Amino acid sequence: MRPFIACLTATTLAASALTAGASAASADIALPSVVSANPVNNTPHVLDGTVRAIAVVGSLVVVGGNFDEVRQAGTSKKLARHNLFAYDMKTGKISTVFVPKVDGTVHALQAGTGGWVYMAGTFKTVNGRSTGTVASIKTTTNQVHTGFKPAVNYRVTTMVRRGLNLYIGGTFTKAGGKARTAVARLDALTGAADAGFNFTVTNPRSGALKVYKLAVDPADTRMVINGTFTRVNGQTRHQIAMINLGKTAKLSTWSTTEYADACNLNAFDTYMRGMDFSPDGKYFVVVTTGGPYGRTTLCDSAARWEASATGSGKKPTWVNWTGGDTLLSTSVTGSAVYVGGHQRWLDNPYGHDNPGPGAVSRPGIGALNPSTGKALSWNPTRTLGHGVEALVAHPNGLLVGSDTEELGKEYHGRLGMFPTQ
Repeated sequence: MRPFIACLTATTLAASALTAGASAASADIALPSVVSANPVNNTPHVLDGTVRAIAVVGSLVVVGGNFDEVRQAGTSKKLARHNLFAYDMKTGKISTVFVPKVDGTVHALQAGTGGWVYMAGTFKTVNGRSTGTVASIKTTTNQVHTGFKPAVNYRVTTMVRRGLNLYIGGTFTKAGGKARTAVARLDALTGAADAGFNFTVTNPRSGALKVYKLAVDPADTRMVINGTFTRVNGQTRHQIAMINLGKTAKLSTWSTTEYADACNLNAFDTYMRGMDFSPDGKYFVVVTTGGPYGRTTLCDSAARWEASATGSGKKPTWVNWTGGDTLLSTSVTGSAVYVGGHQRWLDNPYGHDNPGPGAVSRPGIGALNPSTGKALSWNPTRTLGHGVEALVAHPNGLLVGSDTEELGKEYHGRLGMFPTQ
């Protein structure tokens, strides 16, 4: 294993608890080269459950999901941490100040400023305080921010912050004091719903109405949402829609029928999974589950889409199929498109739960060429399990959260990091 020494830029100083500033989302991070395939040796181990979300707040890495025990690398002592904890990126030391008690799963995290972090999921209380499913907590004091009152009434599965805009998606019907179905833009200081962002998301293809994932470009000009819906503002949008942002957000004319296929409809209410914009905002990548239907559909695939395109009938720039295995997450860094799931292969359009002609072995994690979509040689491997739920790029490397215990041929309990080279 390789030692890891990192220097971190201090968080922007804030005069108030939560202030405007660039968020540390994956889409903001451009990495000049592919990260190392050898994980750093100091990341803590999560001993049960699944890591579902990661955010970097100053020098701390905040980790969320559904779990109850963690252990610092190189030690045997187990520490109780309920669905959320933090550790120092440089040393790997688990924070003994930030010890929140969260009564449900944390599905999404976003960095605030001044040591604050936003969290979203299925929880209702944090540190015994009633918060609903979106809250903010200070990593340096373990204090819940009582002035932030988004009052979201049900599950939130995805969240992105851009300055004073906090975008959330899920299965809720109320947010920030207003009726908002499945997607909303909140004031990052107060939690109030933005009157200039109000969309009618309807007609689920199966199951409940849900926005599963959303992605926002770094400039806060475009947003992509995916989920069970088939109509937005009365317009046909098969599981994916683009929104033009601004003071008054509007539905883009961009649309595609490529995600209209059933893709194992009985098993998946939506087969859409992770999405991420490129650091320059020019394109975004979508990954899916859905079954081994091959190159006639976008089931079990990663696909690149050009962000500036408009109009109907859009086609992907490229597609990489797994041959029947799920991709759950993606992180686009400019030099690579990282994908994670429980896939066994990439470059496998002719596979059907087997390696077809041209397939390459990439168990659990891989990297694609941003221009061609072909698999890069990077192949650290990981034990499959359900798959990688969190891929988060940072100037120091790529953070990985999952449900298994081997990453890069080493023991890393559900959490690891591949450093930059």
